[in-house]
Amino acid sequence: MAASSQIDGTAQLPTAPEPEDVAGLPAETAQRLTALETRIAQTGSLMVAYSGGVDSAFLAATAFRVLGSRMLAVLADSPSLARRDLDEARAFAESLQMPLRVVATSELERPEYQRNDANRCFHCKDELFAVMGSLGAELGFAQIAYGMNADDTRDYRPGQRAAEQHAILAPLADAGLTKLDVRTLAKAAGYPLWDRPAAPCLSSRVEYGRTVTREVLEQVERSEECLRQLGFREFRVRHHGDLARVEISRSELPRALSIDMLDAITSALKQAGYQFVTLDCTGFRSGSMNVILPADILARRGA
Repeated sequence: MAASSQIDGTAQLPTAPEPEDVAGLPAETAQRLTALETRIAQTGSLMVAYSGGVDSAFLAATAFRVLGSRMLAVLADSPSLARRDLDEARAFAESLQMPLRVVATSELERPEYQRNDANRCFHCKDELFAVMGSLGAELGFAQIAYGMNADDTRDYRPGQRAAEQHAILAPLADAGLTKLDVRTLAKAAGYPLWDRPAAPCLSSRVEYGRTVTREVLEQVERSEECLRQLGFREFRVRHHGDLARVEISRSELPRALSIDMLDAITSALKQAGYQFVTLDCTGFRSGSMNVILPADILARRGA
């Protein structure tokens, strides 16, 4: 559970940019942005759990704009992070000259994480926040934040419990910023990732109860890269052992339904190691693996 020594950016950074121009933004969104900036400024210095997704990227960029070199984005590198996502996260940070530290996390070495039950995300975030806590103590950062938005409080996300136990801040949610608000603000700021599809960790593709291993995660990553090369933008490859269940967004689904494309998808995923390939006719939906969880667990939401 040791942090790597790799660091991108330097401590001698330029003054943070001027605050965003709120002209043209919905009044409520502009008010929430002001609340976010105020909350960040109150921390004095801040480490941000950064994955490169739109929520954590916008939070990190805003923290950099408000705090300058008194912020640090922390990117967790492990087998559950796709290499493409790692590269894109680095590129965004570099485009802003935002201070970035890449740390190694070892959630895959935890038996309770490998077991892959409904609490898997708790163990992942527990590992991340423990690593960040040690790094913060070393570097003098008293506060840590992550990119939970106001919409996330209505979903089943065990990682929120880990955040509470480690006293991690959630400035986006505290300011009332929804996913739509975040995308609107990221677009207004000119960030190219404003409409990037959500990209949760690779382990989220593995059906509950099936052991998460490095080999399984690599297989999922290869398969999803194949779909990307075939021109699809929003999708998941759900891992059910020898069976790959492919979810493609409904807007793109018609393109997948030709015989030639079905053959191409099947061939690519069989080359990635699957024996059977099926296309889910419902299309892509976030968190579809959760439908098998008992109602009492889902009712806990973030708990």
